[in-house]
Amino acid sequence: MAIDLSKVPSPCYVLDEGLLRKNLELIRGVKDAAGVDIILAFKGFAMWSAFPIVREYISGATASGAYEARLAVEEMKSLSHTYSPAYTEDDFDEVLECSSHITFNSLTQLERFLPAVKSYSRKISVGLRVNPEFSEVDTDLYNPCSPGTRLGILSSQLGDKLPDGVEGLHFHTLCESNSVDLEKTLAAFEERFARFLPNVKWVNMGGGHLMTRKGYDTQHLINLLKAFREKWDVQVILEPGSAFAWETGVLKSTVVDVVENKGIRTAVLNVSFTAHMPDCLEMPYKPRIQGAHFDPVDGKPTYRMGGNSCLAGDFVGYWSFDDELQPGDSIVFEDMIHYTMVKTTMFNGVAHPAIGIWNDETGFHLMREFSYSDYKQRLS
Repeated sequence: MAIDLSKVPSPCYVLDEGLLRKNLELIRGVKDAAGVDIILAFKGFAMWSAFPIVREYISGATASGAYEARLAVEEMKSLSHTYSPAYTEDDFDEVLECSSHITFNSLTQLERFLPAVKSYSRKISVGLRVNPEFSEVDTDLYNPCSPGTRLGILSSQLGDKLPDGVEGLHFHTLCESNSVDLEKTLAAFEERFARFLPNVKWVNMGGGHLMTRKGYDTQHLINLLKAFREKWDVQVILEPGSAFAWETGVLKSTVVDVVENKGIRTAVLNVSFTAHMPDCLEMPYKPRIQGAHFDPVDGKPTYRMGGNSCLAGDFVGYWSFDDELQPGDSIVFEDMIHYTMVKTTMFNGVAHPAIGIWNDETGFHLMREFSYSDYKQRLS
């Protein structure tokens, strides 16, 4: 059953509960078959009104700092696996309080904060993020292994033995990648860090495992994970973000105006790419629009989509439509749940889209609307 968009306000992000459950079932199946832990990365999907659904399938989360770690405790009802490029004295007490695992990005950070971990009233497992110096991510903005990266410790920076107190290793090299990419990464990881593996308890393979994408070879992934776990006798952890919410919902928007300049027609919307769909500009990529032709078609009305901020580059294009667009027409962007809400801004004071959940039996549920006070309270 498709979302009844006539029941949805504009603009609004709408999560389809049925599609989310389909992804969660697949993720749980991989987890159980491979004998590994798969936890939710809030950096990709932090819509906590949906966490009661997520908790039916998986029980853990990974955080990038104190705020996300607090969200794990409050809404996922679990301590987090926490990694940050740099902790500070101001936030580390909360990180301790909310974490079961803490991973450090450098040896200096480890040295600075390890005493606090050791003296904490509860056992916390300590890890190091390492850099396998291999990634096939094409976009530099998302490549954590590019030369000069600040992310992760090189093998050459470690001796023959891990520092005392370190129980795990963490790497993250993937971005919407497949299992073959992971296989290549594991080869590079083992080549550089195998000397430590007999003495660690866990290996966190980070995110970017897009196992819910159509055509992903989940059996190959399961085989890789089982083989690695059995070879090294370690707990294996994956923390995808996109995979959980991949193709689970839409962003409904409305045409406010149509402008033309030098033969280019732009449909100006009541949403913004830079504020509400930033990955479209950062990756960059062109999303699908319901009812539109993804590529321009000769003879059909063709438009690029423009955001309603003052940023000159707040547009993406081109799509063709069967009919001319008019103010008031709905434009529904597909696959707008992962890496959207977590990255939105209120730049220009542009109205923030509402957030809702569609259930095939009970219909649309509005979870949150935003107002002027939300914008004002971000500033002072």
